[in-house]
Amino acid sequence: MKPVFRLGLIFPLLLSSALYADVKDVRVWQSPDKTRLVFDLSNPVEHKIFTLSNPDRVVIDLSGAKVLNDLSKVDLQSTAIRAIRSGKRNSNDVRIVLDVAESLNPKSFPLPPNNVYASHRLVVDLEREVGAQIVVPVKKADSYSDNKRDIIIAIDAGHGGEDPGAIGHGRIYEKKVVLAIAQELQRLLMAEHGFHPFMVRTGDYYIGLRERTEKARKANADFFVSIHADAFKHPAAHGSSVFVLSERGATSEAARWLADKENESDLIGGVSLEDKEDHLAMTLLDLSMTAKRHSSVKLGSHILDHLGNISRLHKSHVEEAAFVVLKAPDMPALLVETGFISNPDEARKLATSSYQKKMARALFAGITAYFREHPPRGTLLEAQKNSAPVLNTYVIRSGDTLSDIAVKNGVAINELRRLNELKDDQLRIGQRIKIPNT
Repeated sequence: MKPVFRLGLIFPLLLSSALYADVKDVRVWQSPDKTRLVFDLSNPVEHKIFTLSNPDRVVIDLSGAKVLNDLSKVDLQSTAIRAIRSGKRNSNDVRIVLDVAESLNPKSFPLPPNNVYASHRLVVDLEREVGAQIVVPVKKADSYSDNKRDIIIAIDAGHGGEDPGAIGHGRIYEKKVVLAIAQELQRLLMAEHGFHPFMVRTGDYYIGLRERTEKARKANADFFVSIHADAFKHPAAHGSSVFVLSERGATSEAARWLADKENESDLIGGVSLEDKEDHLAMTLLDLSMTAKRHSSVKLGSHILDHLGNISRLHKSHVEEAAFVVLKAPDMPALLVETGFISNPDEARKLATSSYQKKMARALFAGITAYFREHPPRGTLLEAQKNSAPVLNTYVIRSGDTLSDIAVKNGVAINELRRLNELKDDQLRIGQRIKIPNT
């Protein structure tokens, strides 16, 4: 049977194919909706990519190239790729064939060297068919008979896959530390009545900065928190921080430095930034985000209160910086720096499971405390808060008795004793007691 060609596209790279390119290494990352291959190249090359069916294959032709490593040794466990083969296509070119488990749509783009990867790279994304993509179940209002829903917390573990994030003292990887904290926070929220966690990144793979907030939006999230453990140019920098999206500029040199580093993640992790955003769309986005900043700052203050119980704070207030990942117009959004892994002391702590759990518990306590005070509309916590009695404070004056106060306010005397933890009916002038507003 003749092979069936489904797609044929040629992607010219920046330099002429007269430069010979070695394929020095291949890495594979699997996410729920796509498989990513990253080829390390000695030089940029022209390439062609297309698919074949019966059986399903993806073919990559590299002009003026050769493969230095044995591709059969590439780790393909738990990916959509069954095998990788390569061979000479003619005297100058190489053909790489991917045997895949299902029909996939390939996309590719080149990346130049940067401060993390010294080599040129070719990124190939094998995306699943739309109908085959994994859908994460999220509790919605219509899943309850009384139309009361859980508060959905989107948990974003920064970096991942091709982007390790900061690499700290003792070769500790930021992407691993923050995923462990995120998974513990997920566990705590899953067990908490009235809350439901949504993990933006569930494993070791990279997601683009804008895609992270888009995933949270599709999950109907009420809050987006991006967890990091970054590095600074000075190893003495220390402490936890909470950031909200800046309306203008960064509030400190460290904030500006961290934002610049985080925003470079798309170039390190492998995201094409060629598409420019429309000016009007950005204006509307900024207006919408401004409306959520107030909630974000209040929520961040709750988190800082609890972080301060387990770690030093870099700043005691919510800072501002232009983090791309915080551009979430329809939900409060914060970025939490759990510490600086460029600081040897903090790196040693962040590497331990016990400290990661403490950090997750602090985030959990801050998030739940805020939402118990400010539950979103239509949620179970809002219904519980509205059904709770409103308590007024009354100051005892001369001649007051507990029985008289109970009769005047239409409250049972036993209820007054219970609310005020009174062992008997004795009152003193100036004493304050709680009275339900009936």
